Amino acid sequence: MILQAPQHPKAVIFVDGQNLFHAVKKAFGYTYPNSDITKLSQAICSAKGWDVQEIRFYTGIPDPSVKPDWHDFWIRRLTAMGQAGIKVYKRYLRYHNQIVTLPNGTQCSVQVGQEKGIDVRIAIDVIRLAHAKRYDVAIILSQDQDLSEVAEEIRVISTEQSRWIKIASSFPVSPTAINKRGINKTDWLPIDKQTYDACIDPRDYRTPTS
Repeated sequence: MILQAPQHPKAVIFVDGQNLFHAVKKAFGYTYPNSDITKLSQAICSAKGWDVQEIRFYTGIPDPSVKPDWHDFWIRRLTAMGQAGIKVYKRYLRYHNQIVTLPNGTQCSVQVGQEKGIDVRIAIDVIRLAHAKRYDVAIILSQDQDLSEVAEEIRVISTEQSRWIKIASSFPVSPTAINKRGINKTDWLPIDKQTYDACIDPRDYRTPTS
């Protein structure tokens, strides 16, 4: 049975904030998260004729006692996103000591933050909202291959509900980007620099320097 796409597919965007930032940094060279997520989501969807229904943003944030400037950056940015109608999910990074080797050959211990549970939260929400028929298209802004199994589950839900559902992954691409693959088992929607630059947030949430 061939399922027909609706005339105006409804899309929900799931943004892995840290994955997107690091991909943008490698592809385009920007050193801090600077995208207007609403504009970027609309640009991705308008190119495909999809209607943005909801945007959900997920990120880990630093502990204020470890990186106060970055903590404050994310609090300001996430607050602005929430005011713009984006649903925000945040978790504090977990820290552990890691031995690193310096250029002169000496070793030292540094505190490293790790993001835990973000991919699981995204996977749960993609599946939950599909069951609730909240979207026709799920767009994940990430290249995290741990999310590839979600695509299989969405196809099962599509069959169970006898309705057309698409899952896609969107990510920045450029000649300098090492990873040029989207999430396996999803449709890939590359973002070029021209598209990204048209969606840069003019507001700077970093701590002002005197």
